[in-house]
Amino acid sequence: MKIGLYVFDNDCRLKDNPSLVTLASQVERLICVYLPNNNIWSSSKAQCSKSVPASAYEEATVAALQQELDARHQALYIVPEANKLQGLVAIIRNCAVTHIGRSVHSGADEHKYWLRLQTHCPEVKFISEYAHTLFTPDMLPFSLNELPPSFTPFRKRVEALVPNEPLPAPQLPPKPPNTSTLVKFTATGDYSGDFYAGEKQAQDKLKQYFQTDAAKQYKETRNALCGDGFSTQFSPILATGAVSPRQVKHALNQFEHQYGANESTYWIWFELLWREYFQWYALKHQHRLFAFTGVKNKKPTTSFYPERFQKWCQSKTPSAFINAIMTELRETGWISNRARQITASYFVNELQLDWRYGAAFFEQNLIDYDVAANWGNWQYIAGVGADPRGGRHFNLAKQQSMFDPNGEYIMRWRGTSHKLLDTRDYVDWPLEE
Repeated sequence: MKIGLYVFDNDCRLKDNPSLVTLASQVERLICVYLPNNNIWSSSKAQCSKSVPASAYEEATVAALQQELDARHQALYIVPEANKLQGLVAIIRNCAVTHIGRSVHSGADEHKYWLRLQTHCPEVKFISEYAHTLFTPDMLPFSLNELPPSFTPFRKRVEALVPNEPLPAPQLPPKPPNTSTLVKFTATGDYSGDFYAGEKQAQDKLKQYFQTDAAKQYKETRNALCGDGFSTQFSPILATGAVSPRQVKHALNQFEHQYGANESTYWIWFELLWREYFQWYALKHQHRLFAFTGVKNKKPTTSFYPERFQKWCQSKTPSAFINAIMTELRETGWISNRARQITASYFVNELQLDWRYGAAFFEQNLIDYDVAANWGNWQYIAGVGADPRGGRHFNLAKQQSMFDPNGEYIMRWRGTSHKLLDTRDYVDWPLEE
């Protein structure tokens, strides 16, 4: 009997999941396993653990996946062992698994340990297809090694490409009879945050967003810090895989067909392509994504100052604006794209801190953490990655006057300024745009 094992991680959905479709068509029985998206394959670069909001959002996403599987007379299991690789090998051996599937992951550690699993189980057929990107490698007009070093030449070469149509959910085979020893996923609480979680809610989010005029004004609102409809807020459901980028593009196409396209609807596509670029960027550069010198092998003139880092994390920097941003991040697990750029620039340029610690803190706290987008964007700000200008330094006073001129955001997130305990440990660096 052909028995399949499907490993969910950042693809928590049944629709438009190519690897799941392929696996389900080739086996007679199926086991579904979820591996938490918090350093499941190996230790984190900075030994991070998820914050409470990030953990709660992840659990809500997985609970929704479990409900979808239950409705199809399936089940969702977890690997309780500390060593997830050994835990998967044990399931494969004990349940006589013949086929195993997962989506291609852009993370270097995930890629490495997927290869190690193949080494441990050479008798098993491995299935891995692209579900976290708009395109597949054969669709790109260049090889991965020829990926452009910055976004603009990438965009110009791919923006006319048409992603494949999203796939329907497959008919799932039943569980095998010998699963009594496996540990079922059990939710420990209810998610009380404001963000949509899980596949059904992700589809509701797409529908609701494109039923409004927000998409036609997106270019004008996208840099705001807060408000109604200022952001698509698709990033959490994209990061967890509750929705695929192809499904987002499909919904955008339908909106443009019905209501017309403009510069703002193009800008949603533009930012989907930014996300796409970083997925291929991570796949190409692998562990260079986490290197201090980045993909450019350029050593930043920054270091690690424990007090500065702690004050940034705790919303106790000399900037009330930065402190408000960091409070929103810790309490909700999400901040706007503009807020991310501002606080990352402050971290690197004003506090002169090693960018990797900022990236690791975001990894720990963001509900929409995506290894490629997070570490790629931090490299970009730090000047060791894809930015052709060699890094970005935002004028903090100008940013505050543009995006919080009346201090409403600072008031909402209780931002107050603090002096560092050791004033010699802070330098007021000149600001540049």
